[in-house]
Amino acid sequence: MDNPFQLFGEWFAKAAEAGIKEPEAMTLATVSPSLRPTARVVLLKGRDEEKFTFFTNYGSRKAQDLITNPQATLLFHWPAIERQIRIEGRVQKAREEVSDEYFATRPRLSQIGAWASNQSRPMPGYFQLEKNVAKESARFVGRKVPRPPFWGGFHLYPDYFEFWEAKAFRRHLRWIYTPSSENEPPTWEKQFLFP
Repeated sequence: MDNPFQLFGEWFAKAAEAGIKEPEAMTLATVSPSLRPTARVVLLKGRDEEKFTFFTNYGSRKAQDLITNPQATLLFHWPAIERQIRIEGRVQKAREEVSDEYFATRPRLSQIGAWASNQSRPMPGYFQLEKNVAKESARFVGRKVPRPPFWGGFHLYPDYFEFWEAKAFRRHLRWIYTPSSENEPPTWEKQFLFP
């Protein structure tokens, strides 16, 4: 297949069909301003033929890394089907309308949780989070919960895909896609790699 986005879609569907819990779970790797790499698992919340989308608190460590150094790697690992996909590219904030639209689909308690958590900041104890949730719940009683201005989406625009499929005796199948032109949308060049 010549289009890595389409191949991603096929593998993602296969992972979902296999009954994998949260096939949209992906490791997001970033690099801090001091060049310290870090990774965490987040959920893919949107994709199309040019980008992958996820959401977070803009004050979080991952968001601050992405704002300072707008490059990242996504890793999908589905052991049940013995496949993984690594995607690298540039990152930019989603438009406010995109973040508003997604935020409106979240369960109300998740919306309140977004207001209650000062993500990645020190907390005196777990009770503080529960106290913040109670406070924000009271504040929004009887009305719609708006998206916090400090919370929203990021898009990752890939310039590298790596597909990996397990084979017997560690003779795994591994190949990459890189853009072969500056055209929009780009055409992709496929290259096999030794496992």
